[in-house]
Order: sequence, then C-alpha cells, then structure tokens
Amino acid sequence: MSIKKIAKEAGVSTATVSRVLNNPGYKCSSEELRERIWKIARELNYMPNEAARNLKKGITDTSQKVWYLDVLMTRTGNLETDPFFSELLRVIESEIHRQGCILMHIFHQPLFSNDRKCRTENIDKVIAQMEPDGDIRSDGLIIIGKCNDNVLKKLSAKYKSIVSVNRNSTNYLVDEVICDGKRIAALAVEYLIGLGHRKIGYVGDCHNESRYKGYQDTLFHYGIDMDISYVIEAEHTEAEGYAVMERLIQRGDAPTAIYCANDMIAIGMLKCLNKYKNRYYVPSIISSDDIEEAQYTKPMLTSVRLPKEEMGKFALYMLVDRLSGGHKGIVRTELEGKLMIRESCTLVENANRMEYYI
Repeated sequence: MSIKKIAKEAGVSTATVSRVLNNPGYKCSSEELRERIWKIARELNYMPNEAARNLKKGITDTSQKVWYLDVLMTRTGNLETDPFFSELLRVIESEIHRQGCILMHIFHQPLFSNDRKCRTENIDKVIAQMEPDGDIRSDGLIIIGKCNDNVLKKLSAKYKSIVSVNRNSTNYLVDEVICDGKRIAALAVEYLIGLGHRKIGYVGDCHNESRYKGYQDTLFHYGIDMDISYVIEAEHTEAEGYAVMERLIQRGDAPTAIYCANDMIAIGMLKCLNKYKNRYYVPSIISSDDIEEAQYTKPMLTSVRLPKEEMGKFALYMLVDRLSGGHKGIVRTELEGKLMIRESCTLVENANRMEYYI
C-alpha cells in the first residue's frame, strides 16, 4: 500500500502524509488530520518501503522480519485530556514505521491502570475483546501508561513480547522504559527550595503516584515539614487545575509555590490566575512532562521535560530485539528528565507579583 493511496483517502498531498508518518515532530495543520492519516495508514496496512522490499524478496531472516505490533493506552481514553501521552504515541507510531514494523491496533483501556477496578471487573473478558478480527495476530505490545500487575501477566500470555513505557516501574514483570517519577518530582521541588520556598504544595494524584512520593521524600530530605493542607488530590486535567486555583485564591493560608503532577493541571492554574488577576495570591507554579503547550502559556511554564523521543525509540528497540531472539531477561531502561526553566517560578521574596498576568 503506497503513500499515494493514503493521501487520496485523507484528501491531502503525499508530502503531508510522508511528513506525518516519518517525522513525529512535524506540526500538522490539525491534530484531527494527523490522527486521520494514521488511522487510514493502519486500516490499509501501510508498510514502509524497507519492509515492503523485504517481503518482495522473500526475506525471512528474523533480523529483517516484519513484526505486527499493538499499542495499549492505559492512562486515558481521550488523547486530548493529556497531550503528553498523545505526543508520546506520535513518536512511537513514527518509530514503528521507521523500523519497518506494522502497527495493527491502538487500544484505549483506562480500566487497566486502576488496581481497585481491576479486582472487581472481568479482566479476562476485557482482554478477550482485544482479539483481532482478521487472521493476523500481533507479535508485540507497547503499553503506554500504568498497568495493573495481574493484567500484565495475562497480556504476557497473549503476546511474544511486551514493553511498558511509563513514569513508574512495573516491578520487572515486563521490559520497560521509564522516566522515574520520583526523580522528576525531586528536580521540580528542589528548584522551588532553591528559590527560597518552604510552603510548597502538591496538586495531582496521591494514590500509587511516584511523583507524589517524590514530593514527600524531597521535603523530608531538606528538613521541610509537609503541610497536609497544601496537598490537594486532583485529576490530571486542565479543568481540575483551574478549579483548584479558584479555591486557593479564596484561602487565607496557601502555599507560596505549587508542584503540579502534570502540565495540564498547571496550565489550568495559570489560566485561572490570568482571569482573576488576584494581586494578593500569585504562587510559583512548576510541573512535569513539558508538553508543547508549556512554552506558550502566560507566563511560560517551568516544567521538567520527559525525553519522549528517547522513550519511544528505546521501547521499539527493546521490543524488536526480544522478538528477534535477542535479550531473554527482563530489561529496564531508565531515562533522566530535564528541568526547563521559564517564567512561572520566582524567588519567594518576589511572590505575588503580577507582571506576567497583566
């Protein structure tokens, strides 16, 4: 199946299709168009040129075998809710095609990230619904996001190879590429402490969330008491961040700095501050992930960048290596985050300054 066919189905030029499929950093005119191109490519079983040439030559060597792969998204059923996972998926899709593999299915199953629900739901039935309709059975699976241990074990019986790409470890149940959430949180909180802040809050998931644990551990390491009233459990969405900031503005005693578990929470908080322009409460705000939107907020958001490109490339390398008869034991690859300092944090003595919000 050629790029011309995909372009015709999508109603765009072949150049646009080529850029979308081969360059994860390419800024398409809209996310909807990007997703439509990828959807058509999957439906038409688009095969990169290198893989197609190998099939025509009858090459069966495992090092050049065409692998059929699935992707499982467990964090959210809506890619717009958390753009980090959308950006990571974009990298992985492009890398799958670059490696000469074929992406068969993208599954969205947030249930698998919820340990409590996994104990009460019929997991076997949900997994059975992931069975393909056709004759081709996928060889490997990339899991993006946290996944219940029991689900991992069941999926391991279904696929020849699985790689988990996440912020938290799977306890060596499958190969994994992680950017340790505790270290990410430590980078953020240490930066706030370096600016003189001692009243540091946390907004995000508090249940089995490594970033929350990293926040706690870092405060303890520096001898700073954690005020539980500064810890606000919230979903990782822009709307939640906005609502939390509305409540904080009305409080008498509030943290001078806030670490948000992801960028979407922080972006919601910044939008709230921009709307109310409250001169009496303007906290420093820092977060994690560094999605594309972070550098376009007002003020520009300080965030810890996760290396999405490297995470995607390592995941594909590990998956294909095991499928090709390479490594046998469980392998964990840990990557480091990078602090991206912008405008949303200030020295504690400069707190409540509104220049970026006016």
